[in-house]
Amino acid sequence: MKAMLSQPMGGKSDVEIVETRERAIAVLESKGYEVVNTLFTDEWYSSKSMAERGVVQVPLCFLAKSLENMSLCDAVYYCKGWEYARGCKIEHDAAVAYGLKIIYEEEN
Repeated sequence: MKAMLSQPMGGKSDVEIVETRERAIAVLESKGYEVVNTLFTDEWYSSKSMAERGVVQVPLCFLAKSLENMSLCDAVYYCKGWEYARGCKIEHDAAVAYGLKIIYEEEN
């Protein structure tokens, strides 16, 4: 079984993002899930590379990659605050529409 994280990042420090991510991964692994990466930090997603490729809507580019990775998953884990983050809400709508198992951080 595979799962991905849907994690709000706007207004969060790098430390907060990593701490939330590590907690979520631990929960998913304890439930037997392999976690599919949705934190895109390689050079392809750098500001410079995005500009060179002509990406105008950077958040939409990240969302597109998240949705692609969602296609590999059986479940999505929604970190607290997801319902206030535009991308997380879109990921949630897609997960519901396509029948993925939904896991909310609040339930753990």
